[in-house]
Amino acid sequence: MSIDIPRNVILPVEVVDVRLDPAPHPFESGNGEAIERNWLDEKTANPALFDGTVVLLSELSYAQGRLKGRCHAIRFATFMLWRRQQAVPNTEHAYAHAVLVSRDNALVAIRMGRHTVNAGSVYFAAGSFEPCDFREGVADVDFNMIREVREETGLDISGLRRGRRYHVFSTPAGTAIFRRYHLDADADEIAARIREFVAGDTDPEIDGPVIIRSPNDRPQGLKPHMFPILDWHFSGAE
Repeated sequence: MSIDIPRNVILPVEVVDVRLDPAPHPFESGNGEAIERNWLDEKTANPALFDGTVVLLSELSYAQGRLKGRCHAIRFATFMLWRRQQAVPNTEHAYAHAVLVSRDNALVAIRMGRHTVNAGSVYFAAGSFEPCDFREGVADVDFNMIREVREETGLDISGLRRGRRYHVFSTPAGTAIFRRYHLDADADEIAARIREFVAGDTDPEIDGPVIIRSPNDRPQGLKPHMFPILDWHFSGAE
């Protein structure tokens, strides 16, 4: 088991071969008591948290445009302990971003709701991979992107034109797999659709949309991994 991926550089990805291993993740099986103690603290601080199922990697590598990995289903409580520690050998978190590009070339991000783990943070709609995001044991990255965008914004991006390939940007805090999705309207109209969806949702995950029109737009709460992705998009890179 190992993590072998270049950090802090955007890399093109032609193939994502991340597989779900039915075996338990060593971090979860070896830290049961610490997970429970930390979860009690997390729930005390934020009673809205839910202990669902996500996945955590035990292997991840990149070579010649191929992203290869092995992951395991874990409790969200396990993820929260890892999130506090992070510098854990052979353990990595990955998530996917649909980079939403409006017709007038703005980017449509979101600000997370106050009751969420990333309260106030700004990034593209995203969430951890879950077991439902795997097809015959292999991660379906676009399914995850489409699901998360629909859940958080109400937008259906399943039929939209997509970037030709994925890209990946990895830091010690996690690995983002991303791809452009080209929306069918200008940014202001898309933002209005999202605000309408949030207003009608009884338990919205987000506070609302955040429109980014240039690489110099740096809204408060913008997550650090977003900076290079903004530069990449507005440079016109493919």
